[in-house]
Amino acid sequence: MKRFEQFVFNILGSKKKQWTVILLTLVALAGSIMMLPTKVVLAKMLPGKSANTFSIYVNAPTDSSIEETRRISECVVSFLQKESEVTDTEVYLGQGAPLDYAGLVKGSAFKNSENVAEIVVNLTDKHEREEPSFMMVHRLRPIIKSNCEAIKKDTVIQMIEQPAGPPTLAAVVAEIYGRNHESTYALSKKIAKIFKSTDGLVDIDIMADDPYKKFELIPNADKIARSGLSVEQVNKILYLAFEGMVIAHKNSRNYPDQIGLFVRLSDKTRRLRDHSKAALQSKLASLKLMNQKGLLVPMSEVVTIKEVDASPTIMQKNLRRMINVTAETDLVSQVYPLLDARSRIMEELSSQYEITTTDYLFNLRLKDKKTGEIFDLKWDGEMKVTLDTFRDLGAAFIAALILIFLLLVVYYKNFTISGIVLAGSFLSIIGVIIGHWVADLVTEHTFFLTATSLIGFIALMGISSRNSLLLIDFAKALMAEKGFDKQHAIAVASATRAKPIMLTAIAIILGSALLASDPIFGGLGVALISGTVAAVIVSLIFIPVLMYRAKAMDFDK
Repeated sequence: MKRFEQFVFNILGSKKKQWTVILLTLVALAGSIMMLPTKVVLAKMLPGKSANTFSIYVNAPTDSSIEETRRISECVVSFLQKESEVTDTEVYLGQGAPLDYAGLVKGSAFKNSENVAEIVVNLTDKHEREEPSFMMVHRLRPIIKSNCEAIKKDTVIQMIEQPAGPPTLAAVVAEIYGRNHESTYALSKKIAKIFKSTDGLVDIDIMADDPYKKFELIPNADKIARSGLSVEQVNKILYLAFEGMVIAHKNSRNYPDQIGLFVRLSDKTRRLRDHSKAALQSKLASLKLMNQKGLLVPMSEVVTIKEVDASPTIMQKNLRRMINVTAETDLVSQVYPLLDARSRIMEELSSQYEITTTDYLFNLRLKDKKTGEIFDLKWDGEMKVTLDTFRDLGAAFIAALILIFLLLVVYYKNFTISGIVLAGSFLSIIGVIIGHWVADLVTEHTFFLTATSLIGFIALMGISSRNSLLLIDFAKALMAEKGFDKQHAIAVASATRAKPIMLTAIAIILGSALLASDPIFGGLGVALISGTVAAVIVSLIFIPVLMYRAKAMDFDK
């Protein structure tokens, strides 16, 4: 360690070398932090997780029949059957699949209409296949969507992976609040169009009923009475034909309750040749009901067909009407596509709306320039969880820095020395960010700076502080007890404490190496490894320079 002692002594003896160390450290700090806004290192809540299953949601237009939804689902299954690593698929037509981790908040339990379906895809064990599930989804998504969405216009097929962290409605969710449903839906269509043209966003869907026309069957009470029928008879035959109904009950010893006998026309018989009014009129003419005189009366004579607008489902949150526009991300972070989409919303819609920011960081308020109607756009989903998590971890980091600083001020009774220790704690971020950059270069998939990475960075503050404290206390003891001059004491302290500092660092690195390969906690492992390396370098070279440049009267106290 004599060479290292002489190395530190020489640096402290030259102002030029001192400033070189300080400037190099500041450049490294600025360069590493700039890797985040320049997208050299990408931030994300949690990386993708390989699982043994994923789901596919089929959302056909609201006016679609169950047969059309079936055709779309069969198209999806036909591509899945070509995959050797797909063991089986389960198709749930007109309903949601049994709840899984992802479906808890995606509304699977509330799906009950002819235009929806869910397909559960089971894969071979993740340890026995080379391709992770999220890469399979990435590969299959464009193939399935391009072929199967074309069967019915405006169909949306979503590839849903099991989340690595807390489940959310979608990766990016735009909640659009407005008083009028029609104008809110129109704005939602514009937002969805911007999402579709934003790189990184896929599976865009509007969680609202599409406007469409439907036929309403209205029994004519006067004609029914003159035909010798009753309104109840007409209603029953209509339900019996198209929907089906219980007409009788059967008792059984094996069941405690009566068993209902459900009757309706066969699928072939009740199916219309097309969706026209004439086809429905023809079907009603084929349905005949016997009156009191024994004559058969066609339903087309006593029932009026009226074309009306379908009543949309109204969604509310916190007693306010709203529509969700959802989007998933494909192997990218949610942060950057959202920022891109937000800037495009402000740019492309500024001619129609007055756009201002609201209370939250990215939320917007849009005022229609023609009608004066006000809409609120609030971001939710995994994006909001990411922002909240990074915000909370950032606040925890700042709070930890403040507490460490106050504790050191109480211990040393000196702001300068406390600031030196604090600087050493913060500078480990250089290693954390550079470590993620290196990990991204050597890994097959994008290595994100995640929430677990920030947890590792916060944990490093204690290690970095301890290194600085060892140097300061040992140097002060040499000056007070041995009479060493300041330069010599700092050099001896750095050389003497270098071995235990490096041994501690090696123990941390070896212990964290097991975490580095984990798909979820890899960020924590890389942060601890690279941050520890940076902390050692900063403690043994940069901190001694700051100690030496501190005023002698402050340092010797």
